[in-house]
Amino acid sequence: MTPLHRKLLIFTVILAAIMELIDISIVNVALSHMSGNLGATLEDTSWVITAYAIANVIIIPITSFLSANLGRRNYYIGSVILFTFCSFMCGHSSNIWMLVFFRFFQGIGGGALLSISQVVVFELFPKEKQSTAGALFGAGIFIGPTIGPTLGGYITENYDWPWIFLINVPIGILVMISCYFLLREPAVKPEITKVDWTGIALLAIGVGALQTVLERGEVEDWFETRYIIVLTIIAISTLLTFIYWELTIEKPVVNLRVLKSKSLSIAAILTFVTGFGMFISIYITPVVAQRLLSFSPYQTGLLLLPGALMALLALKLCGTLLQKGVSPVLIIATGFLLFIYFNWRMSGMTLNTSASEVATSLIFRALGMALLTVPLTMLAVSSLDDKDVGQGAALNNMMRQLGGSFGVSIINTYVAHRFYAHRNELVSNITSYNITAVDRINAYTKYFQNKGFAYNEAKLKALKLMENVVLKQSSLLSYRDAFFLVGLFFVVTLPLLLFVMSKSKKPKTNMIISDH
Repeated sequence: MTPLHRKLLIFTVILAAIMELIDISIVNVALSHMSGNLGATLEDTSWVITAYAIANVIIIPITSFLSANLGRRNYYIGSVILFTFCSFMCGHSSNIWMLVFFRFFQGIGGGALLSISQVVVFELFPKEKQSTAGALFGAGIFIGPTIGPTLGGYITENYDWPWIFLINVPIGILVMISCYFLLREPAVKPEITKVDWTGIALLAIGVGALQTVLERGEVEDWFETRYIIVLTIIAISTLLTFIYWELTIEKPVVNLRVLKSKSLSIAAILTFVTGFGMFISIYITPVVAQRLLSFSPYQTGLLLLPGALMALLALKLCGTLLQKGVSPVLIIATGFLLFIYFNWRMSGMTLNTSASEVATSLIFRALGMALLTVPLTMLAVSSLDDKDVGQGAALNNMMRQLGGSFGVSIINTYVAHRFYAHRNELVSNITSYNITAVDRINAYTKYFQNKGFAYNEAKLKALKLMENVVLKQSSLLSYRDAFFLVGLFFVVTLPLLLFVMSKSKKPKTNMIISDH
């Protein structure tokens, strides 16, 4: 391969990975627009995010098998085609469930774009320049989530939300053509082995059933609804069967035996919590900014940009510290503390919180995330034998996606529960004995009278306006509680690092490049 072709291929696969990562976060600032345009609730619309994440969880463990069985070139190009076609169909969806359907298969195609792109980049660099490859791909990984919300906000505000998906089509076609001419099979092909279809089916059914229960439970009054009960039983029994099956067969799709490693087990828990916080914060922050603080989608996207740019510097610093022998545990602890501080700041916001205050808080979030990604992977594989490193890294990545997909569902339920609790509490204080409430209603009534309305009509409008104030304040308090809950999860799990403080084996930095 000529130097020019090599550079073109590196650019192509990194572009494909960035495209896949952009689609994780680009929809977040458009959820309110999707919800209104498609006549769906925000809870239903959140499936646009979770369907993509679930698909990634299912496909990541079997990417290696599919690549070996179908041929890496065929599988990669096929995934690009699937991703591009589903992007086109997402942009032309006429209802929320059609959008969710194609969003799921977009996630199936996207699973290969990230993991195989990562391997290809490392293959194209000699061993002595693997750190350069890692930095290059790491920057690409951060660019996607960085520009996703900003790009999504700009497109939504100036065009329409379908274009956040349709923009993938020309990029996907360019990637497809480039890979057709430049991408080759690896010099050493992985051994093709029998795939654990039973394990894959159990994982897909279990995760899908559990996700549905978490997503629809609050809306359907939980166990008062028959199908919620049925899906709960299916989820518990299927996931328990999955664990038993994976521990007993010779070549499982997810090798759970590697969890006997204390470092991996703890890293997996911390990674789950990290995914939980990362996805939730990037999901509810745009909702709060648009629905409560009255920011436009583009303004909301810009809120995330300063933190993302700072995160690129933190990522470079993180790599330097790791190369100099700084313990991953110390860097992880710092990342956790920064993310806890972010949630503490957001849990104290008011309806008068400025854009600069939110942007400052998001800087701490971005710095925390930048200090967690690579060190958590290194901690996960630090005590594994070389033959188990691939499975350990894949399991750790899967936990991040599970944390994210479950997190969005859980937080929707929690926010709804806290909303009604706060509303009832606020409404109970609006009585004739509460001088502040009476004065507020009288002021509203006088305002509408001055606008020309009769007293009775003005009083009704005043009460309606008071109800809107209560609803908005209840929403604010419920989202403040959500940020506090996420921060609490990080506080509770942070002490787990004490169990891996002892010096472990040298991190296998050359072995953690693959997601599969």
